[in-house]
Amino acid sequence: MSKAHGITFQSSKFDVASETPNPINPIYGQSLLLWLRGKIGAPYNVSEPAPEDWGWYVDVTGSGTTYLVGASADPDEGNASLEWHLQIHKHRSFKDNLTGSNKLTSDDALTARIASILRADPEIRAVEIEIP
Repeated sequence: MSKAHGITFQSSKFDVASETPNPINPIYGQSLLLWLRGKIGAPYNVSEPAPEDWGWYVDVTGSGTTYLVGASADPDEGNASLEWHLQIHKHRSFKDNLTGSNKLTSDDALTARIASILRADPEIRAVEIEIP
């Protein structure tokens, strides 16, 4: 199984007070994914955010590849500026897993695009990418 790419950053840009409450676990992430959904653009299509026990996620499809992009921020931090966490997982077929193909690589186009979008916004600080 290929490992996920991780992106962390600091920001007070996202209106977590207006998020739909996560019915599984009170973790923020919807506002970030809604914003990112409008920024990613072609050739990618991004689903509506959905809740998960660790936060929120969207499915991203494009160029024959499907990803799961998850987002979370701890609601207990108590700061105006939250630490946000994104994780990017690339879906691989059974055949991909058997043959070792279609892995999430260090030069992945979606990871690069998301990092570029975050770094271009002056309200987002301390963007760090973790690629195992």
